[in-house]
Amino acid sequence: MTRNPDPLPAGVTVPLRAVANDPELALDVVPETVPPGALDRPVRWAHVSELADPAPYLLGAELLLTAGVNLPADVGPYVRRLREAGVAALGFGLTPTVSDTLPRSLREACARYGLPLLVVPSATPFLAINRAVAVALAEAGRHEERRLADAREALTRAAGGGLGELVTVLAGKLHGWVAMVGAGDALVAACEAPQPLPPQVRELLATLRTGSGIRTATTELSDGTHVAAQPVYPQASAAHLVVLGRPGRLGRGDRSILDAGAALLGLVGRAGSDTAGLGAAATALLLGRPAGAALAEVTGTGRARLIAGVAYRKGPDALAGRPDWLRARLDTPLVQVLPGPRFLAVAGTVPGGLDELRGHGWLAVAGPPVPAGELPASAATTELLLARARALGRAVTADAGIDGFDELVPPDTGSAFAARLLAPLRELDETHDRALLPTLRSWLANHGGWDRTAAELGVHRNSVRHRIGQIQRTLGVDLADPETRMRLWFALRWA
Repeated sequence: MTRNPDPLPAGVTVPLRAVANDPELALDVVPETVPPGALDRPVRWAHVSELADPAPYLLGAELLLTAGVNLPADVGPYVRRLREAGVAALGFGLTPTVSDTLPRSLREACARYGLPLLVVPSATPFLAINRAVAVALAEAGRHEERRLADAREALTRAAGGGLGELVTVLAGKLHGWVAMVGAGDALVAACEAPQPLPPQVRELLATLRTGSGIRTATTELSDGTHVAAQPVYPQASAAHLVVLGRPGRLGRGDRSILDAGAALLGLVGRAGSDTAGLGAAATALLLGRPAGAALAEVTGTGRARLIAGVAYRKGPDALAGRPDWLRARLDTPLVQVLPGPRFLAVAGTVPGGLDELRGHGWLAVAGPPVPAGELPASAATTELLLARARALGRAVTADAGIDGFDELVPPDTGSAFAARLLAPLRELDETHDRALLPTLRSWLANHGGWDRTAAELGVHRNSVRHRIGQIQRTLGVDLADPETRMRLWFALRWA
């Protein structure tokens, strides 16, 4: 059994000059057909075709070889279609039985459409050109594999030296400048990056932050610099982005190096910032500093949101239920996983991938931004948000208040109202284990839907009807009245 050679790495090409200037092939390059930079065009393969119109059967970046057996009398459209198909060059073979000289019309058409024309002497078989291209591609593939392996090894070593060393090595491997930016496009680490970043780059980053999933964005500056940006990993919704600027466009191998660098920047940056931030926060609390100051050490702000999540459908698997997995997706080190399963987290902003958690078995909500001292009190709001999220089947985020509505009711007044209105239900729940408050919350969130409330609570719909009836009798209200339902919903919120 013969062993097939290893396949070439996807996207490997060689410049046209590597074939055109091969002395063993003795090809004659027709100068007026070669525009500036044409010899640097990529060649992915050499292909022989005597079709009158081979363009529909080409992939692009081929060195097309022909002896002109079926060359049309009007070669202009023939050459134009080849150029539009992305052919790198046309090789015309001199053959005594077909044509022992280069047709002038072909020379002129190639010059007109900018398609490099190579004259193949009769002593050079097309097979020799095919072999030369194959050998060049194989060598290029081996060189690219070595380059990628060397780059990954160098980046892995640099990761041990922190963000500064890592961005420096990444910039060197990609022959450009590199910046890692955080919230507000503040530079976290950089190597030879312009400061401040050009407005066009900041617009690119703003566009990138509004997307979802794994994504990249590119642009070209007025000075010819090609810029590529993408989130650092492991989370695609990371607040931190890596930006690369360099004179030339990125090839497939360059993008692989950038991906590896982004992954390491995300891991090193997260590990370093988490450790430093948590250590600073713990120190602040031990020294008696206000909770807001400690919170700012971790989240960068004295206000934060309580993020809560509960199992959705089958719930999270073993991996998605781990605190480190949630920390990466929520972009905060302040995560606690509880039985249920459920989780609580504190974050400075709403995590970008909150709704994506549903695909991993979590239904999550984000409470309103509050000062550190009010985070415990916001737990009641997140419970209502969770009830609403269950009813809607998606993530829910609380805003800071609609037109200042929350400011109309002082917290103490709202709490007193809630305690007075809900006291009879709370007493029955505590003394007789009736579960009236959870039932009321779920029933209101599901807009009075008996079946959906029963499914959420795991009871029969008749049990829900019985409890709702008991709530009406205990409170002396009619839950068919929308104003009554509104008052009870806000009471649950302020409780």
